[in-house]
Amino acid sequence: MKELLRELRGRALSAIEKAENAEALEALRVQYLGKKGELTAVLKQMGKLSAEERPVMGQLANELRSAVEKTLEQRRTALAEALLQRRLRDEAVDVTIPGEPHRMGHRHPMYAVLDEIKQIFIGMGFEILDGPEVEQSVYNFDKLNTDEGHPAREWSDTFYFAEDSSRLLRTQTSPMQIHAMETRPLPIRMVAPGRVYRKDEVDATHSPMFHQVEGMVIDKGVTMADLKGTLDQVAKRLYGEGTVTRFRPHHFPFTEPSCEMDIQCYKCHGAGCPTCKGEGWIELLGAGMIHPRVLRMSGIDPDVYSGWAFGFGLERMAMGRFKIGDLRLIFENDVRFLEQF
Repeated sequence: MKELLRELRGRALSAIEKAENAEALEALRVQYLGKKGELTAVLKQMGKLSAEERPVMGQLANELRSAVEKTLEQRRTALAEALLQRRLRDEAVDVTIPGEPHRMGHRHPMYAVLDEIKQIFIGMGFEILDGPEVEQSVYNFDKLNTDEGHPAREWSDTFYFAEDSSRLLRTQTSPMQIHAMETRPLPIRMVAPGRVYRKDEVDATHSPMFHQVEGMVIDKGVTMADLKGTLDQVAKRLYGEGTVTRFRPHHFPFTEPSCEMDIQCYKCHGAGCPTCKGEGWIELLGAGMIHPRVLRMSGIDPDVYSGWAFGFGLERMAMGRFKIGDLRLIFENDVRFLEQF
């Protein structure tokens, strides 16, 4: 049996040293040290030995087991190290190779202007509100003093849902005036930007989807002078301190009196050019004192409170701010155009 153990030791250690991977190493462990392994088979023959030989053979068997386990561990460590070195070699990164540049995005020119506008009004004590784009006609028209029969309510101008004339895609951000009056405590100072929809043909100045910014102030003692002073200051903050504004009479169903505000053409400074169509002025927004009927329909006493409101196209603001000549460029997402900003 001594020769058998010696022969088994030599075979086992030699095979372990030649193992090429962890799977082969585990197979050898099972082959020699497992419950049905070769060492176990030899130990089962111990019962045939005399009492004097058993301690000697037992010691040799233990030494064999210890040698095999030690060699297995050494080989396992060597294989792991070799695998690590191979991975380090195969997956090496050459830090001297120039990296691939990552192109950083930036804000769209229209939203850059919107952010400026928000900051201007926040600095004046206004809060920013948001509202639904799918609106009820009572908010889009009725409570804004736009009764049945008004041209803006025609199917040729407004996107209604199926045959239901009570639901539509809002044509203006003005419904946010009503939502604010019905839900906010007085006094109110709010600005509400958002998308609006009208059945316009796409050209250099029109789109069936565009953005508006609505603003409103309601308090005791509010006058037209407050409207003019605030909007004049907004124009100067957006276009520079030298910006010249003017207010012209106009008509809107939900304001009385109503006006439009123009800025002097930034290109010709009032002399007249193609940009301002020879007029020297560029229309910027519509505004006016909130109609007493609109206040009353929203539960506000016009004998106690007064207010003013305005609305302007955000795209038109961006076009003026960045000297953009065609509205379609804002929506086409042409990288060559957007990279200029």
